[in-house]
Amino acid sequence: LCFLIRPRIQTVKWICDVANADKAAGRFRRYKIIFTPQKFYACEAVLEEQGIFGDVTTDEWAFYLLPLDDDIISLELPEFFRDNFLAGDQRWVRTAGSALHLLHTVYGPFSKIHGIGRFSKMAYESWREQVEEGETKARQAEIGKVFLIDRDVDYVTPLCSQVVYEGLVDDIFRIKCGCVEFGTDVTSSDKRVKVMLNSQDKVFDEIRNEHFSNVFGFLSQKAKNLQTAYDKRRGMDIQQIKMFVSEELKGLKQEHRLLSLHIGASESMMKKKTKQDFQELLKTEHSLLEGFEIRECITFIEEHINRQVSMIESLRLLCLLSITENGLLPKDYRSLKAQYLQSYGVDHLLTFANLKQSGLLVEQQPGETLTVMESKVGKLVNDKAAGKLTDAFSSLAKKSHFRALSKKLNLVPKSDEEYDLRVPRDMAYIFSGAYVPLSCKLVEQVLERDGWTGLEEVTRLLNGHEFSVTGSSGGESRAKNDAQRIVLVMFLGGCTFSEISALRFLGRER
Repeated sequence: LCFLIRPRIQTVKWICDVANADKAAGRFRRYKIIFTPQKFYACEAVLEEQGIFGDVTTDEWAFYLLPLDDDIISLELPEFFRDNFLAGDQRWVRTAGSALHLLHTVYGPFSKIHGIGRFSKMAYESWREQVEEGETKARQAEIGKVFLIDRDVDYVTPLCSQVVYEGLVDDIFRIKCGCVEFGTDVTSSDKRVKVMLNSQDKVFDEIRNEHFSNVFGFLSQKAKNLQTAYDKRRGMDIQQIKMFVSEELKGLKQEHRLLSLHIGASESMMKKKTKQDFQELLKTEHSLLEGFEIRECITFIEEHINRQVSMIESLRLLCLLSITENGLLPKDYRSLKAQYLQSYGVDHLLTFANLKQSGLLVEQQPGETLTVMESKVGKLVNDKAAGKLTDAFSSLAKKSHFRALSKKLNLVPKSDEEYDLRVPRDMAYIFSGAYVPLSCKLVEQVLERDGWTGLEEVTRLLNGHEFSVTGSSGGESRAKNDAQRIVLVMFLGGCTFSEISALRFLGRER
């Protein structure tokens, strides 16, 4: 028997159970386990503990990167975030370093590498070790600069609801390995359909980065153009019809099929979002990002939880509230946690513990000065008024890093400015003009400055671990070419399709 698996201990234990069951039944077989992208000693130790190490041969398939599209490559390691940022298991960092080494080997040396975050620095160091250990062949550079960023540098962006088309498709239908499965509500038939979402799909390629409010207009125009293309055959002679059938008809039919799917997907998404008060949800998120009407936001979150609109969205709102306000007030934390557990079950106690450990959902720790102030206020005014004043003092007691970063980098544009989503002027369009993603803003600023100079206050607020290293290629002295314009951005811990859309916008503008 041959097993192709990720190097997970639980999976290895299941294989051990199969092997031991075969032995007990008198079936003696040889087993081969192929680990991808690499094998770990811990997995082999399990085979030894279970007494089947001698019956198993192990190998590894060094499959580090999966190209999902012309400009997207992925490690396809969904467990990277949990293992690294929650469990503290750093084994995948070397995998990230090996992926960089593979790119370096295939596409030549990088002219400069920038990064921020503990794991980004570790991945860079792992890559450097592999470069020094191996033989380096002189190659023409095809990638200019590399930017590494840890997911925990910017938690706010993935917590915001996505409103670009590809992001919404991912939120509702889930895109896996560049593929999505549309249900019967989209296909208007009794069959489910799997579709590859990449630049080969011409309809999708034109709307993937568009704000959802622009998509229906585009699809409507596309349908009219398609109908016009079909209609032109009416005045053709036999020879022209023959040419039309052999050269154009197949492409038109394929485009018609894809157009029908994307119209169906858009209608399905619109129905689901209308049911969930999507506009109110976006308004609440924007208020949290701006730091306005926080009490009204908490009231909306409570209603969202108690109406059981969406378990995941409720958690996202709670985490967004916590990060933008630098933690919840203890009384708010206890109240919201109790309401969530009542709505969705006490088994989510572990969820709250994990979110607290990862810093996504925490309660503020009031200082000694604040406690004294609270006691004085309590003597002077009634309990209700004291509660309101305590809230105000608590928000002043601990300065929010997000607020400071937002002001420093101008992440939240002024709300009184009119924003035309059809002609976006900056990366904020991916969140309806309300917020520029921090991760993408950092990429923009560092590339503009060619390093972290002038961003010292920003890196201090982000807990440092930033670095900029000139590559060994002598890229500074080499003549500028097209390769130097290519920038590779690597997220350690995953990224959203909204961030990809923002980076595409940045690439077009710069």
